[in-house]
Amino acid sequence: MVAGFAAVGIGAALGAWLRWGFQVWLNPRMPLFPFGTLAANLVGGYLVGIAVAYFMARHDLAPEVRLFVVTGVLGGLTTFSSFSAEVVELLMRGDFALGALLAFAHLAGSLVLTFAGFATFRLLAG
Repeated sequence: MVAGFAAVGIGAALGAWLRWGFQVWLNPRMPLFPFGTLAANLVGGYLVGIAVAYFMARHDLAPEVRLFVVTGVLGGLTTFSSFSAEVVELLMRGDFALGALLAFAHLAGSLVLTFAGFATFRLLAG
């Protein structure tokens, strides 16, 4: 229990720092569109696809490894709350088309890239 708690906590801190890094790096380049959060969610979606496929194939690993990677790092990297706040902010500004585009990009992009992550693992694993 303590090992799982530590795995999730440390992983979540690392993932949140990565997400913050995406936001610091990308958001200033496109001030009207929060690209940093979108990039974090899309990259996280792809990586979670690879990770979940990997852990489905590797039952010999300690459960804390999966907790660290999937729940911790990738859970901290991806964010539904920031995505929601950014979409609502665009809608409140009257940028309805941009808000809808952002919502679609997060949802569709994350699903497509999670599937691509699974496919990548299966392709590489043979």
